[in-house]
Amino acid sequence: MRVAIVTVGDELLVGDTVNTNAAWLGERLHERGVDVERITTLPDRVADIARVVNEYRAEYDAVIVTGGVGPTHDDLTMDGVAAAFGREVVESQEVLDWLEAAGGYVASDLAEGTADIPRGARLLENPEGVAPGCEIGNVYVLPGVPTEMKAMFETVADDFAGEIKHVVTVVADEPESALLDRIADLRQRFDVTVGSYPGDSVRVKIQGEKGDVEDAAAWLRERVDAPESE
Repeated sequence: MRVAIVTVGDELLVGDTVNTNAAWLGERLHERGVDVERITTLPDRVADIARVVNEYRAEYDAVIVTGGVGPTHDDLTMDGVAAAFGREVVESQEVLDWLEAAGGYVASDLAEGTADIPRGARLLENPEGVAPGCEIGNVYVLPGVPTEMKAMFETVADDFAGEIKHVVTVVADEPESALLDRIADLRQRFDVTVGSYPGDSVRVKIQGEKGDVEDAAAWLRERVDAPESE
């Protein structure tokens, strides 16, 4: 399964808010065997949201959009997603019924726009808040507040599944450039995918079938300098 993640918010682009949602979703989807092939951050602008969602929904099995959900002036994600499908944003009776049942709200209690989702979309209930999410086609719209986003994702997590790969990480206490020949040799010898991530040490991440990965990791460990704590 191939998925794109779209995070929406001017505050993400200028660094006022750290984009933890993208990292969390990427990790959770990877755990489920899903290939995350795009992570894109957009401003609070309807045209940009509509254009990117329209492109990605055609290219990927699913698109997860987070942020910009609610009734305030800069909450434009529902409008952008609706535009991607050529639909209107309308007040949803399903959302109103959920808000009444879950929180005791009636329409007159709510800020204008709270219950608005694209016409024909399915409500995604928010276990941690009032702002609804929705599912329309292969697009899932989640809130940007991390606690709300995580709780809502768990309600649809079973929609996302793929081939779970076995992963082993080998840590090498050498410069990444010094490992290039050995990594190239490893890739020739074993049917695995390899990523290398430098820091204080280099983490070499090996993925694939369990037997291939374990053999590749054992081969590499014998040929790198391990950190003293290893």
